[in-house]
Amino acid sequence: MSATKGACVTYVGHATVLVELDGMRILTDPLLRSRVFHLRRHGAVDVERLRGVDAVLVSHAHWDHLDRPSLRRLGTEKLIVVPRGAGRLLRKRAFSQIVEIDVGETVAVGAVTVEATRAEHDAARGPFGVRAPALGYVLSGSRRVYFAGDTDLFPGMAELAPIDLALLPVSGWGPTLPAGHLDPHRAAEVLRLLEPRIAVPIHWGTYSVITPRQTARLRRTPADEFVQHAAEIAPAVDVRVLEPGETLELG
Repeated sequence: MSATKGACVTYVGHATVLVELDGMRILTDPLLRSRVFHLRRHGAVDVERLRGVDAVLVSHAHWDHLDRPSLRRLGTEKLIVVPRGAGRLLRKRAFSQIVEIDVGETVAVGAVTVEATRAEHDAARGPFGVRAPALGYVLSGSRRVYFAGDTDLFPGMAELAPIDLALLPVSGWGPTLPAGHLDPHRAAEVLRLLEPRIAVPIHWGTYSVITPRQTARLRRTPADEFVQHAAEIAPAVDVRVLEPGETLELG
């Protein structure tokens, strides 16, 4: 997939989204493996389509968002933006271009400005891991794209408006969601604050526990519920559900 001067997004799966904006290709939270601990991926991912990205954004240090084997498949020389404090997880594994930022700080990726935003999420990586904040990111160029990472709803989201496209998590990988996550209903309530032109649900339908096997219908349930809630709560927002691998042009 080559970069275009316009804008489009491809939902790779889980929290992994390829954003193509103003000639730049930016990938979020790469999780590309067929199995991660007790989780199995539904469907394959074409890693070759992702190797030429210009930058990678990591929202927080949890294992399903900062996955070193997936990052290594993209190349250790890639520019990787991580929350402040998480860089040492990658530097000791020979990743060479690490930028650490915190809320309100920015990084330029070509003509695109990437700003770190607050996320309401406990991002500790195990009892003896790094302490680093959870972040979201706003990508600003000819369009403004908000990638929420993992977060719960908080009033300060209204400060991010206006947004052209909101990439909002609506689920996880199991039947329940702990505190610090958006479910389909709360994700729809976020639309009232952000008032985006378009919203795409992410973090659904990609991984589940190895047993029992989820049907395709059950895997899609969080996205469908988000559509229903959004129609009631924020009917002016254009909600687009992308299956993993599908691309949306931002006209």
